[in-house]
Amino acid sequence: MERTKARNAIALSMILGLASLLIIHVSGDNSRVGQFSAARYHEQMRQLQAFKASLIGRQSVSAISLSPSSAPALQAESAPRVYLVTKYGADPTGKSDSTEALNKAIVDAFQGPSEGFLMEGITNLGGPQINLEGGNYLISKPLRLPAAGAGNLMILGGTLRASDNFPADGYLIDLSASSSSSQEGKEGSSLNSQLDSSSSYNYEYITLKDLMLDSNYRGGGISVVNSLRTSIDNCYIAHFTTNGILVQGGHETYIRNSFLGQHITAGGDGGERNFSGTAINLMGNDNAVTDVVIFSAAIGIMASGQANTFSGVHCYNKATGFGGTGIYLKLPGLTQTRIVNSYMDYTGIVAEDPVQLHISSSFFLGDAFVLLKSINGVASGVNIVDNMFSGSNNGVEIVQLDQSKGPFKGIDQVVVDRNNVKGMNIKATVARGGVEGNGSSWTVDFNPVLLFPNLIKHVQYSVSTSGILFPSYALHNVSENRVVIESDVTVPANIFVVVDQT
Repeated sequence: MERTKARNAIALSMILGLASLLIIHVSGDNSRVGQFSAARYHEQMRQLQAFKASLIGRQSVSAISLSPSSAPALQAESAPRVYLVTKYGADPTGKSDSTEALNKAIVDAFQGPSEGFLMEGITNLGGPQINLEGGNYLISKPLRLPAAGAGNLMILGGTLRASDNFPADGYLIDLSASSSSSQEGKEGSSLNSQLDSSSSYNYEYITLKDLMLDSNYRGGGISVVNSLRTSIDNCYIAHFTTNGILVQGGHETYIRNSFLGQHITAGGDGGERNFSGTAINLMGNDNAVTDVVIFSAAIGIMASGQANTFSGVHCYNKATGFGGTGIYLKLPGLTQTRIVNSYMDYTGIVAEDPVQLHISSSFFLGDAFVLLKSINGVASGVNIVDNMFSGSNNGVEIVQLDQSKGPFKGIDQVVVDRNNVKGMNIKATVARGGVEGNGSSWTVDFNPVLLFPNLIKHVQYSVSTSGILFPSYALHNVSENRVVIESDVTVPANIFVVVDQT
């Protein structure tokens, strides 16, 4: 109320000032030359000042004077909300532990003015930034947000390195429900009560940007649990033993323009056989990984949630020959994943019971291939099309089946086609072949090409003969992926056949 009165008084003063200029200007215009005198001018100004004083007098004295306590409050509200961690005592040289200082900066960011709500029950913090100022900070405990039920906050611009006593199962940055319960002290408890949320999500719109995270072979880099619209952008995450990034539950975590590896290498590493850990572990839905390089890990991306998208991913984390996997889709029967414009470099893709899986416009180098793994024998709505495969002429098939737990039985709408192949064996669900010869029976064997054994659903064929006879001919058999055409008489003929397994 006091601030409102103050603003009204200031606005009134400005209006009266403009009015004084207008009155003086009009008086000059209406005065005849030679009749405008200093005495007349001063008399008009005296009357104007008296009028102004009478109006301002109606406001209380407190309306036009700010109390000492209210002035800083106004300044604080208008100041940029960038929290420089060195001002909290963080050591940018990385020589001493900065955990406490960094967490204090985060708590202060949470205690600033809010801007209403994002999702229902998620307080909009208004976009404060915790700026690491390009420093290298040693931490002995995970950095955690002090309370659940908040969003619109950024941590950016520096390096975090795990100490030698960092928890082996921890994450350098931990956005989980346990964050709020793990904070100690009055500030954390008070903040919990302020942000006590009825939302089904822990956080929304948390941005982690321009960070290098060195897990020092102690746990992982980033954990995002049951959060919404989290952005991880331009991060370099190394030396993890569990997960570089873990996303569990929630929706729409976007990982962009980032680099991940357990060991810092550029390929050809002598210890590649021993690489372990998972670079990105997606245990949630509707996430996207875009323009990301994964250069060392046993598994590049593990996805056990549906409706995820991978684009522009380069995996050379661990060669398939050494037991590595570039992308592992572990959600049997509900895959719903799109992999496009990616580069599988000596490491491939594994999909368990794939249902609604699209792989296209990607490059597979060094005998890398796609493996469809039967769990319950289901493969449906799969497109593996328009990719490039390059190998070393070792007889490796571009798409393979793992039916060790039982054969694929529920096969529907699986299309493997239009892939160009060099130095590997092509596999497809659509095939073309032909045979010629003089006889009454012709067999075209599609086993070298067709993906699924003993499965031909549709056949088209043509018979052309140069003889004088017009034989009657028919499709006789399609078992064991072999098409047999027979005629009633012996003739020289060319047989052309198209088959598909969809």
